[in-house]
Amino acid sequence: MRRTNPPTPRRRTVLKLLAGSLSTGAARLAFPDEARAQAGDSAMRLEFDLNLRSRVAAGRDGSFAPLTDFEPSETLRLTDGARIEHFAFRDQRSEGVNDGHGRGTRHVLRGLADEGIEKEISVALYDRFPGLALLSVAYRNIATVPVGIADWVNGAHILKPSPSDGAPAYWSFSGASYSDRRDWVQPVSAEFHQRNFMGMNASDYGGGTPVVDVWRRDFGLAVGHVETVPKLVALPLRMTDGGARVAVECDQAIALQPGESFSTFQTFVAVHRGDYFATLDAYRRLLAERGMAQAEVPAAAYEPIWCAWGYERGFTVDAVVSTLPKARELGLGWAGLDDGWQTAVGDWSLDPAKFPRGDADMIALVNAIKQAGLKPKLWIAPLAAHPASNLFRDHRDMLLLDKQGKPQQVTWWDSFSLCPAYPETVARTKALLRKIMGEWGYTGLKLDGQHLNAVAPCHNPAHQHGRPEESVEKLQDFWKAIYAQALAINPDAVIEICPCGTAQAFHNMPSMNQPVASDPESSWQVRHKGKTVKALMGPSAAYAGDHVELSDHGNDFASTIGIGAIVSTKFTWPRDANANNKTLLTPRKEAQWRKWIALYNAKRLPEGNYRGDIYDIGFDKPEAHLVSTNDDRHYYAFYAENWRGPVELRGLGGGRYSITNYWTGRSMGTASAASNRLSVAFTRFLLLEATPLDRS
Repeated sequence: MRRTNPPTPRRRTVLKLLAGSLSTGAARLAFPDEARAQAGDSAMRLEFDLNLRSRVAAGRDGSFAPLTDFEPSETLRLTDGARIEHFAFRDQRSEGVNDGHGRGTRHVLRGLADEGIEKEISVALYDRFPGLALLSVAYRNIATVPVGIADWVNGAHILKPSPSDGAPAYWSFSGASYSDRRDWVQPVSAEFHQRNFMGMNASDYGGGTPVVDVWRRDFGLAVGHVETVPKLVALPLRMTDGGARVAVECDQAIALQPGESFSTFQTFVAVHRGDYFATLDAYRRLLAERGMAQAEVPAAAYEPIWCAWGYERGFTVDAVVSTLPKARELGLGWAGLDDGWQTAVGDWSLDPAKFPRGDADMIALVNAIKQAGLKPKLWIAPLAAHPASNLFRDHRDMLLLDKQGKPQQVTWWDSFSLCPAYPETVARTKALLRKIMGEWGYTGLKLDGQHLNAVAPCHNPAHQHGRPEESVEKLQDFWKAIYAQALAINPDAVIEICPCGTAQAFHNMPSMNQPVASDPESSWQVRHKGKTVKALMGPSAAYAGDHVELSDHGNDFASTIGIGAIVSTKFTWPRDANANNKTLLTPRKEAQWRKWIALYNAKRLPEGNYRGDIYDIGFDKPEAHLVSTNDDRHYYAFYAENWRGPVELRGLGGGRYSITNYWTGRSMGTASAASNRLSVAFTRFLLLEATPLDRS
């Protein structure tokens, strides 16, 4: 709660000098909802009242509609629990800018709180990013006594419901990771509350993309931070009586001496139409201009994948080798050896029961994969050490330790986290890559584990960190070093980071060229994760749908192919090492697998342009996705349990198009941009190809 004690005489003097003769109390009573200043462009406007509370308005056709009420959007909480929410408006200035983000305008507003804290808000808007405002907030203690700050909040706004919307009134994207592996895209219910902490939400689940987005059918509102290293902030999304509240919050204890200042992390507020894709796309482009461009994608990254994980850890080399001809016959391009080849997580030496001749046997397996016409990929789980490993026994200095000196658990492998900011961790992992790729001959890597997405602050005294948070911030440097090492060995190497069910951390993404659905728990996750990754890594990102056996009914290729994702399967053949036979490629399944993989190879949609701004994944029914190719072909994918009614083919160019169901081969007539609705009926999916007619 904000302090209500009247200001001391000294504070009254300061207020009079800085804010004029109008006191802050008078300002609150006289002008509770009047805009005193504003900053914006054609797509959005931030309006500030006499207490530097702000509201967000969305622009359309030259007019602006308020999305929020005036609210204390940038605030401080003191160590005594008081919340500073009101800062009497002092002045505003504006200036043109032209920097790494191009041309724009910066607006700087200042205000003063009764408690003697001056606030300065810098709002930067760029021509290349309409509807997105970058916020830099600084606080200065102008009192004569120290002030203890416990946390700060930026971009706190409540998106009001639209009068015309029914249920659900909102959809949302949250970029945080949770051990229950919840959906990233969710409808917002009346009781919805998700903190979205970007640190660890379990011993081995944490991190993500620091953006939260909530949208109505007409407009959406998003906030996040744009720092080039991960930060331990929360981005809560919570339903209130007034609507859906978003914010960026940071617990940051600061003792601010008289005359001292501090600045928050740079954050943003964005307004958009449609779903969250526009926000993440702008976020990707903006961070690229700050040096975080996504990796180039080699052609091999688009090849469909067979993985030996169907045989699980008990695989035999003979079983893997015997499956290779079938994988190639079906049209697959990669063969991945998964968990179980090593003696222990952390040691990464060959299991003598499977590779009795050591390196010679592993090299022979790699050669067998290549001779079968496939590309070899190997699984590892870096940044982990099992208690029975030699690494754990002999190199405990590499462990990431908490405040109590305890290691951080990695649950699936019963292991413990290594510190990515410790030079020895980087050196040993690079040496491992030189063995795997340089000596054994693998051309791809599957880097696996939920613990790879983020790590906790490290308190290991052997590491001599300047701050415990160095481990958090330098995880991306670890991945950058590993990726550089892989490309130094093979410039066309395919590097997949599979952070097992977490919300993939954007700061790690520039150091891989093949993202993956990462243990999806449904076809819905395959699809909305795909849309998210295409926004964050580009419309032609080599996103893999992960093992199709993890999708609905264990065979939903349509959810992978239709959104422009890479086919992956873990079938076993000719005999299954598992008693349940769930992965066995029976004759009936083989016919399905053969047709779907051939369809993937014929269309190669991941190499096309995923157009995520065309359909709203939440409000448009049926759920729809569009991939376009350079020859003006458009591939539509619609999903529903059962659908009978119209579908709309948005995004068509000029002229007429012939429409074909490219799964069944059936002609569906013609369409054009002016006549783009078809009456259809389907179960589960409908895949349509629009081919241009009347073109010279």
